[in-house]
Amino acid sequence: AAAHAQAKKIDDAVFVNDRLFPDMLPLSRQVQIASDFARGTSARLAGVEPPPMEDNEKTFIELIARVDKSLDYVKSFTAAQIDGSEGRQITRPVRGQPKTFTGINYLQQSSLPNFYFHMTTAYGILRHNGVEVGKVDFIGSLD
Repeated sequence: AAAHAQAKKIDDAVFVNDRLFPDMLPLSRQVQIASDFARGTSARLAGVEPPPMEDNEKTFIELIARVDKSLDYVKSFTAAQIDGSEGRQITRPVRGQPKTFTGINYLQQSSLPNFYFHMTTAYGILRHNGVEVGKVDFIGSLD
């Protein structure tokens, strides 16, 4: 996306703030929320609270740094920290009200759907702006 913006002489701020429809969140917020779900889910399944991030990224470089930081955080957990968390009680706000999930329900009913929703929306914004990304860029390699 950064290379596309540079090649087309589009300012990062314009691209990062673009949205699919006026009542939808911009690309920057889609990436922020997806990274929050990745970090938060890993942490809560491990029984800890994730460190907050400021949600102040305004450029592709800053968004990439956020994603890299989130990936490093997710990778910091061991399997032993997550194993057995399917029954752990996790309470999160849902539409402004506290909702308690088991770990497996939190993962399957909240975290993964929200993560993929925001990633898919980010993908849609990129495609809408002419970035040549495809299915393999979204799902990655199938090893």
